[in-house]
Amino acid sequence: MTSHEFYMGLALQNAAAMKGQTDPNPLVGSVIVNNNRIVGVGTHLKAGEPHAEIHALRMAGDAAKGGTIYVTLEPCSHHGRTGPCAEAIVNAGLKKVVIATLDPNPIVAGNGVKILENAGIEVVTGIREQESIQLNEVFNKFIVTKKPFVTLKAGSTLDGKVATRTLNSKWITSEESRLDVHQLRHENMAIMVGINTVIEDDPSLTARIPNGKNPIRVILDSTLRIPLESKVVTDQEAETWVFTSKNYNKEQKRLLEEQGVTVFVTNNDNSVDPNEVVEILGEKSVSSLFIEGGGNIHASFLENQLVDKVVLYFAPKLVGGKDAPTFLEGTGFELMKDAVELLDTNIERIGKDFKFTGYPSY
Repeated sequence: MTSHEFYMGLALQNAAAMKGQTDPNPLVGSVIVNNNRIVGVGTHLKAGEPHAEIHALRMAGDAAKGGTIYVTLEPCSHHGRTGPCAEAIVNAGLKKVVIATLDPNPIVAGNGVKILENAGIEVVTGIREQESIQLNEVFNKFIVTKKPFVTLKAGSTLDGKVATRTLNSKWITSEESRLDVHQLRHENMAIMVGINTVIEDDPSLTARIPNGKNPIRVILDSTLRIPLESKVVTDQEAETWVFTSKNYNKEQKRLLEEQGVTVFVTNNDNSVDPNEVVEILGEKSVSSLFIEGGGNIHASFLENQLVDKVVLYFAPKLVGGKDAPTFLEGTGFELMKDAVELLDTNIERIGKDFKFTGYPSY
């Protein structure tokens, strides 16, 4: 491992530690080195607050002059809620900037590097680039498409069942897997389920981990059947957004809104179009969506090519039964050649379970 890779690794670790805190901004870490000594370390903590480079520069002070700054994402070049980091680096007198990856944000996209190079600063790019890209998979999609990065999650038996034929589902996966799911809830801006999940399970849909951030709770409910005593309506633990169709219960809408629930009436007559839901979430600056719905919601989003990542927890159990629900239902594809293939797959052990991740190729 080169010194560039080592110091960039530290910056990546700092960035990754902030997962769930910076939305809709990217995860960014920075390290300043001078005379083979770390003099400044920084990470972006929250949208609207100073960027990683600024924190590192403040820590380094005069020791930054003549040094090298490592940053996991190209320094910004524009005036937003904070000033341009590229200009701050120039003003601090650094001689070299090492960047993991360029910023896909169209208003940056190489302009930060230009500012640095025009000031006579040496710029090195591409150090641990793939790690940085994967770290910011949510930001990389949202900043270009203005649509949330969608993760489909399910916990099932090895034969794909999410409950028995009597709809008993507690508990399929281990406590360790469930804790991992709460971490993913914390890392996403919104979590989605269907109305049947709310009626049958009355879930809280919160991130039950120390200092966890609760996601916005998104419920698909085409006629507004959601019980007014549901936890997602009454507990005030997080915002609840309900998406319904034109065929909604007007009195129920009024009662829900009185309790602080936001109701979106979509354009379909009797169902909720997942494409419209994704569009609206993007317009509301929701950069990531975590789907924990039933098999039909999963199928709907997958068939509409809206899922970016799949996370499956498989318990070493077999349930059987043709009437036992599975994590992916709907109509299904007619031909095997049309099946959605998952790429860049990974399997890891969590407790007794197996956690599988992959990225759909449409």
